[in-house]
Amino acid sequence: MNANAREVAFDLLNQWKQSKALADELLGETLDKVQLTIPDRSLVTELFYGCLRNKLALDFLTMQVASHAPRRPVAIILHLGLYQIFFLDKIPAHAAVHETVALAKRHASSAEAGFVNAALRRASNEREIMRAKLDALGKDEPWVFYSHPRWLFERWQTRWGNEQTIALCEWNNTPPSIFIRTNSLKLTGQPSSLAVEPVSFHPLAWKVVNAAGIFHTKSWKNGEFYVQDPSTLIAVDVLDPQPGERVLDVCSAPGGKTTYIAAKMQNRGEIIAADSSNSRLGLVGENCRRLGVTIVATIACEGTRLDRCLRGDQFDRVLVDAPCSNTGVLRRRVDLRWRIEEKEIARLAVLQLQLLGAAAEFTKPGGVLVYSTCSIEPDENERVVEAFGKSHPQFALETTRSTFPPRDEVDGAFVARWRRH
Repeated sequence: MNANAREVAFDLLNQWKQSKALADELLGETLDKVQLTIPDRSLVTELFYGCLRNKLALDFLTMQVASHAPRRPVAIILHLGLYQIFFLDKIPAHAAVHETVALAKRHASSAEAGFVNAALRRASNEREIMRAKLDALGKDEPWVFYSHPRWLFERWQTRWGNEQTIALCEWNNTPPSIFIRTNSLKLTGQPSSLAVEPVSFHPLAWKVVNAAGIFHTKSWKNGEFYVQDPSTLIAVDVLDPQPGERVLDVCSAPGGKTTYIAAKMQNRGEIIAADSSNSRLGLVGENCRRLGVTIVATIACEGTRLDRCLRGDQFDRVLVDAPCSNTGVLRRRVDLRWRIEEKEIARLAVLQLQLLGAAAEFTKPGGVLVYSTCSIEPDENERVVEAFGKSHPQFALETTRSTFPPRDEVDGAFVARWRRH
C-alpha cells in the first residue's frame, strides 16, 4: 500500500517541479485518475503537501547527507525519505528507508539508489544530531527552519516582530481544517449527513470533523452547504445586502461570496456576477444551481472594463473581491509561498486600485462599495484604501476589518466599506 502512495507522491512532486502547475489542481486531478485506498490517498496528500511545505528544511537536511546537489529525481526521492524520517512520527524510520530506496531503484541508477540508501540510513542513525542542527536554524536562519522565502519572512518580521511572524509561519505549516457555510436558503442549523462542529467565529460556519467523501454526501447534493473558510464571510457581512436590492459582485468566481450574498438577500432581488474567466463563471452557475440560488446573472467581463459590459447600470451594493497575493491563505495554498515574488505585490496593488475605481462608477449615490482581499499585506489593503480615498472623495470610508490567522484561527482577510455621497 505505502509503496503505491510513495510512487504517486513522487510523480506529483516531479510534475510540480517540471510544470509549475498549481499543487491543489495537480493533486485533485491525480487522485481522480488513480485507484487508491483511503489511507493511501491520505498518505499521498501528506507526502506531497508535506514536502512542499517544508521544502527549505528538506533542502538543508539533504545537504547534511549529500556532498553535492543530486539530480532532480534523486533530490525528490531524498525529500520524500527525509520528510518521513524527520516529520512523520507514525512511519518507522526503517520502513521509510526501505520504501524510499525501493522507489529510487525504480527511478534512478543503481549507483544513485545506493547513494539514497546510504544517505537515508545515515539520516536515520544520526537523526537526533541532524534534528539539533535543523532546530538551531530556528534562531540563525528561521526562514529555512520554517520553510518560507527569506524576503517574505523578513517582510513580516519587520512589521510584526519575531514572535508573531513565527506564529504565522507555524500556522502556515499546519494542515488546514475544512470549514463549511450552511446554506440558509435550504436549512437552519447543521447539515443532515455531515459530522461537523460549530465555530465561534461565525454562526453559519462549521468545522468538518471528517472530510472524507464530503462531496458525495446527501447534504452536498442537496445544496445544504458550501465549503468556505469563515474569513471569507466577513466581506458579505460588511456588504450587508438586503432583499430586493441590485448587487454587483466583481471578480465573483467560483461563487462562494455570490451565493452567500443571495442567501442574505433571501433569494430576492438581482445579483450580477462578473468575472474575466468564462470557465470560472461556469462554476458560479453550477454552485447557484446546487444551492438553489435563482437571482444571479453572470457576465464575462474583465473588472477594469466594466463600462463595456454594464453601460451605466447602478447598483445598491458593489463587492470587489480583488485578485491578490493570497498571503492570508498560504496554509491552504501549499505551494504559493514558492510562487509569489515581492514585486508582484506592488503590481497587484495597482490592479486592485484600478478595479476599485471601475466598480465605484457603478455604485449609486447612497450605495455601498466593499473591497476585500485574502492578503495580509498593507500594500494591498490599507494603502489601497488610502489611495482610493484620495482619488474618490465622494466615497466615505465607514469601516475596515481584518483577520490575522494565528490570532483568529481562520484565514487572513481584509475588508473595507465605503458609502457613496
